[in-house]
Amino acid sequence: MLDIKNLKISFVEKNTTEVVHGINLHMDGGEKLGLVGESGSGKSITALTIAGLIKRQKMEISGEINFLGQNLLDCSRQELRAIQGKDICMVFQEPMTSLNPLMRIGYQIEECLKLHTDLSAVQRKSLALEVMEKVGLPNPEKTYMKYPHELSGGQRQRALIASAFIINPKLLIADEPTTALDVTVQAQIIDLLNRISDAHNIGILFISHDLNIVRKICDRVAVMKDGNIVEIGNTEDIFNSPKDEYTRKLIAAIPTRKNRKR
Repeated sequence: MLDIKNLKISFVEKNTTEVVHGINLHMDGGEKLGLVGESGSGKSITALTIAGLIKRQKMEISGEINFLGQNLLDCSRQELRAIQGKDICMVFQEPMTSLNPLMRIGYQIEECLKLHTDLSAVQRKSLALEVMEKVGLPNPEKTYMKYPHELSGGQRQRALIASAFIINPKLLIADEPTTALDVTVQAQIIDLLNRISDAHNIGILFISHDLNIVRKICDRVAVMKDGNIVEIGNTEDIFNSPKDEYTRKLIAAIPTRKNRKR
């Protein structure tokens, strides 16, 4: 589904600064891949580049991002818009900055249906209510008419997930989607992502610095450091037998009960 070859990303506003140094990455359809590393490792800029959400005039990008056989770096803006929100969707860390505070939740959830389908308003609302129920939003009819500030943090994140999944994309990019949530709600969101991904064969590129969460959701893990992928493999292999020194340090830093008692 996704095949990234020798991807290099540089900022070019003042001095050219390369932040991603020729990475290679692939994902199969329906696969859940974790991209982990410290802040500044390059994982989020890589995700934004895949999604086509960075301003190309401020960046220098080379290599290939092949999605379903099409190199996204060769696409026009019009071609990208046909893919964004339809085949590739993104869920961000903080839903309050992603949701429009002046638009009702239901309208935002069904927005991509207006852009990418010919469904009528009645059909769009019916589908929105259906997916709202699937993601566990309470009383969908009532919640449909609420504004973002009227929902809890967990409910807002569920609304974002509903807006991403409503059109059954091939790839969902989740950039730290549980960081702003408490532990109980985190577990619920992870379970929700797993269930919907498995039910609809949707691939998830899961960006996080939290290895405990990555272990619960991902089939494979790629570890980034200073703009390079230093290790990639099956999740349990990475956790049980890490080969790179940096990966070993990340895993050793995972909080445990023993660590918390100190």
